[in-house]
Amino acid sequence: MPILQSKIKRIAILVTSVLTVGTVGYMWLSNYSFVDAVYMTVITVTTVGFGELRPFSPEEKVFTIFLILTSITLFGYAVSAFSEYLVSGKLFEHFKHRKVEKRIGHLKGHTIVCGFGRNGKQAIVKLKNYNKKFVVVEKDKDIIDFLDSENILNIEGDATLDETLLKAGINNAAFLITALPSDADNLFVVLTASQLNKNCTIISRASNESSYSKLKIAGANNVIMPDKLGGNHMASLVTTPDVIEFVDRLTIEGETTANLEEIAVDDLPKKYINKTILDLDLRRQTGCTVIGFRNPDKDYVINPEADINLIEGSHLIVLGRPEQIIKLRELF
Repeated sequence: MPILQSKIKRIAILVTSVLTVGTVGYMWLSNYSFVDAVYMTVITVTTVGFGELRPFSPEEKVFTIFLILTSITLFGYAVSAFSEYLVSGKLFEHFKHRKVEKRIGHLKGHTIVCGFGRNGKQAIVKLKNYNKKFVVVEKDKDIIDFLDSENILNIEGDATLDETLLKAGINNAAFLITALPSDADNLFVVLTASQLNKNCTIISRASNESSYSKLKIAGANNVIMPDKLGGNHMASLVTTPDVIEFVDRLTIEGETTANLEEIAVDDLPKKYINKTILDLDLRRQTGCTVIGFRNPDKDYVINPEADINLIEGSHLIVLGRPEQIIKLRELF
């Protein structure tokens, strides 16, 4: 923001200028030392009225009158500007933004959600259920007010701009979800985010088939097409209704209702590293069953063998009833 766009900064510059002009003027006209010149300028500008150090000449009196009138005008402008700033709510917005920027500055490994539409809301619900830290980026003022009322950390701005994503902490973010209505806007967000943080996992929404490949090329790790998923789901209810109903009953919602859980092998006790799934003995300890394995190369194995080694960087996908998942979390 240019300096002159901020009235507060403008006032500060004007005050500094008046003090400088006054100091230089008294040093030149009255041959005062620097300290005496500053002293005379301050008591003149503030209209304290202690009196001059020695009788003034006509030139010095004219200069003093000019300094007093200038300072009074500046003071009136400052009071007017500050009152406007206060009444308009900009002062409170300023403090709010500073507080938000400070909170975001402490975040690491968080998720940035661009857009608070239908898909954005669903993403936030899931993140909240898992106690994941996230920041919402939205440019609609009414939505921003709602997010503030819900105490949801947010940044007001255009998600396609570098400065907005930087304010949201893209440099330290682990994930970014862009769920904007326009595929073109999502493409810009993906391009921007992938350039600012190459280690960030980017998940984008897409409406058109033609956008899928473009988003992937731009840097999206995953591209989700909600309309296509909905159509496939409805067709599956015709072809394999019992399977789909069973899958629908599975949930990964959160603390007390989950049936599925992901475990990072790196988070397991060290004694299990390079051991096998059989050595982990999850079934006996928790009642849960390992139904999936992902190796460090991100290759998935469905219903893995019990002799698969638990190497660093791999993940386990575990199935169980909610009470079994809770026990799993307590143990691991």
